[in-house]
Amino acid sequence: MTSLRRTLLLLLLGAVTAAVAMGAVATYRVALSEADAMFDYHLRQLALSLRDQAFANAFQPNPALDPDEFDFIVQVRDASGVRLYLSHPHKVLPLDVQLGFSTVDTREGRFRVYAQIVRDQVVEVAQPLAVRSRMALAAALKSVWPFAAVLPLLGLAIWWVVGRGLAPLDRLARGVAARSPSALEPLSEANVPVETQPLVHSLNDLLERLRGALDAQRAFVADAAHELRTPIAALKLQAQLASRAPDEATRRAAAADLEAGVERAAHVVEQLLALARVEPGAAERPFVRVSLDELAASVVADQSQFALAKSIDLGVAETRTTHVDGDPDGLRTMLVNLIGNAIRYTPSGGEVNVRIGESDGRPWVEVTDTGPGIPMEERERVFDRFYRGQGAADTGSGLGLAIVAAIAKRHQAEIALGDAPGGGLSARVTFRPGTR
Repeated sequence: MTSLRRTLLLLLLGAVTAAVAMGAVATYRVALSEADAMFDYHLRQLALSLRDQAFANAFQPNPALDPDEFDFIVQVRDASGVRLYLSHPHKVLPLDVQLGFSTVDTREGRFRVYAQIVRDQVVEVAQPLAVRSRMALAAALKSVWPFAAVLPLLGLAIWWVVGRGLAPLDRLARGVAARSPSALEPLSEANVPVETQPLVHSLNDLLERLRGALDAQRAFVADAAHELRTPIAALKLQAQLASRAPDEATRRAAAADLEAGVERAAHVVEQLLALARVEPGAAERPFVRVSLDELAASVVADQSQFALAKSIDLGVAETRTTHVDGDPDGLRTMLVNLIGNAIRYTPSGGEVNVRIGESDGRPWVEVTDTGPGIPMEERERVFDRFYRGQGAADTGSGLGLAIVAAIAKRHQAEIALGDAPGGGLSARVTFRPGTR
């Protein structure tokens, strides 16, 4: 499990260590530059101090110069290039050194050399560049080591500071963990740091949506229980009447009533299950390409027996090849409810027509009937669960249009109820652009 505190500690310590390392490099370069300037000055001063010296016995070093302690190399040549003096017999400088300052490579490393002409003699003073690098490195380490020494203390300080900074999150977590499942009130935003305010806002939004979902669930369960109570009571009464029937004719009539009651109860249960499947939070299948005209023709064929039983003319009056991105099962359920409602509320001998079209790049499907229609003042409420308007069929569950509305919402489609040309109801579902 990733620890935010440990991650922040490592990142901050890493940043500090990197800064110290870059500071050490910068300090080393500055110290090396200063050492170069200082030692170049010393090279020139040493060369100038040898102007009055007489050099003979070329390879006899000056006893005042200890080769083991003296980092500088002194070499003197005459005009013909013959060495007259060499302070370190085992460290020979090249003969072609230019006058002034220069850097030369030898088999013993790189040297910084200063050469000048003194009384027809060339005096050369050299120093290994490694000496300068060591001194610059030592100066850089002396500047950096105090920072490196306090890194452990700095790590402890960062650990403590980060802990204090994360304390509001700990308090927030403890407050959420201490809540009961029924405590869905918004979290307090008092004394909340700016950085944690988006988290608190998101949690409060989630709590609000959860409270709404639970309220809707409780209302749904209560409404479902209320709606099922009536058909179940009727079934119980019809069963009792059938068992007490004095003759065969009465028994058959009671059995027919019982069968009709079972059908009504089964229809309510099926609608409840259909509504549960399209509720937010239910397992949602991914959208695929759906042929809307083929789906409508299939649903019309399935509903033809229902329409034939009521002597209703059901058919597809207008169609065109149209595709939408959606859930095939959900769209089928939507069409079944729209067409089924139209058949249920249309009197015998009427018509129910299905049309598929497109307007302004937006596909649509429309179901019209020649039934009584829905009064204007009730058209908003018919999408509520279990709502039945005036003149509603006794076999209806009050869930059909609620299911249609839920499926349309998932597909970002719009539902419009209007007056059909024949005097009945028109229900059109228009999909969003770009889904044809």
